[in-house]
This record gives sequence, C-alpha cells and structure tokens, in this order.
Amino acid sequence: MRFHEESNWQHWAWRILLVAAGLALLVGLWPDARSLYDLTGEEQLRGQVAGIVHWLNTAVRPQPDLRPEAVAGSPFTFPSVSAFGVNTFLQQEAEEIKRARSLDLVSGAGLRFIRQEFTWEDIEIHGRGDFVDRRNDPTGVDAWAKYDHIVDLAAARDVAIIARLSNPPAWSRAMGDELGTNAPPDDFNDFGDFAAAVAERYRGRIRYYQVWNEPNGNEEWG
Repeated sequence: MRFHEESNWQHWAWRILLVAAGLALLVGLWPDARSLYDLTGEEQLRGQVAGIVHWLNTAVRPQPDLRPEAVAGSPFTFPSVSAFGVNTFLQQEAEEIKRARSLDLVSGAGLRFIRQEFTWEDIEIHGRGDFVDRRNDPTGVDAWAKYDHIVDLAAARDVAIIARLSNPPAWSRAMGDELGTNAPPDDFNDFGDFAAAVAERYRGRIRYYQVWNEPNGNEEWG
C-alpha cells in the first residue's frame, strides 16, 4: 500500500514538474507577439494551440550546423563570384536615371544578385492577358516597359536578377482586394499563365525565379 502511494505521488510530482517546465519554456521563448494570432497565424483556438506546440518543438529542436567546414563528404570551396545580393524595388522608381544609379551602387558594392519584384498587379493590370497600363493614361502604355528597362540595366552591370513573382491583381479574385492585396488568386492557372509570360519574355536573360514572397506567412498565401 505504501509503495502504491509513493508511486502515485511520484507520478503526480513528475506531471507538475513537466507542466512547470513547459510553462517556463513558453515564457522564456515567447517572442514579441501581441496575441496568439500574431504568433501562429491561426484564428481558431484549436489551430492556435497546435501552432504553439509546433513552434515550441522547433524552438527546442537542435538546428543544423551550417558552417562550411561542417559539410561532410568533401571540402568546401567558395565560389569565385560573390554570392551576396540585395532586395530591390526598382519598379517603384519613376525616373530611369535613378534606377540606373541604384544599380550602379549595387554593382559598385560587389553585389552580383538583386531580388527584384515582377509585380503581377503592375504588369497584367486590368484583366487576363492585358499587359497595357491604363491607370494614369487612358490611351495606355506598355506595362512591360519599365521591367524591360530594369533587365537591361542589370545585364549591363553583370548583375543577375532573382525575379520575385507576387501580388495578384484585383481582377484575379471575385472578392477583389477585400482579403488583402497579397491574397492568392481564385484560379492558380491565372498565376501560372503570368509566370509563363514572364519566363518567356525574359528567356535567356533571367535564370532565377522566386514564386511568391514568404508563401508560408498568414499575410501572404499561408
């Protein structure tokens, strides 16, 4: 009887210790988030609880050793070309000379890559297959023109472009921008057609593409 009572007491003691340790870990690792939604991106309590469990599991899991010398099997050699790059939003610059100046600075800093937006809502603006910009000019201007200019400028400076394809136009969703300007399109084939149009236009000039921006994020496609 005494052994049973001691065993039962130890069982509850371990439970209490585990709960206390879990709470201490949660408090210690808790990021600067204002709500469970900010932390998990989930609106329902069940999803928030599951999200916290996954987050804690990631926080305490051993992370891979990414040091070059830690790569097993063969010695690591650094590439002869700089692997560093920078985010650019050159399509937002109206003056061509300022785009050129920005890329002069990129090249002068020894950077060989730019991650440049090719914004769907800024290229196929008014409807499917419509690549004419009539937002400020009723007669329309070529929506590709400024992106062609960016590609030309980068090529002249031996800067490679990583083209980020994102931001659907309002026409691609029945609810427009009500769910946010980064919400996915109703028909993914529309996005596929846009991606194909970009790849075909810049065939041989752009080698690297990124499909969407942070697609796992709740404010993007997550």
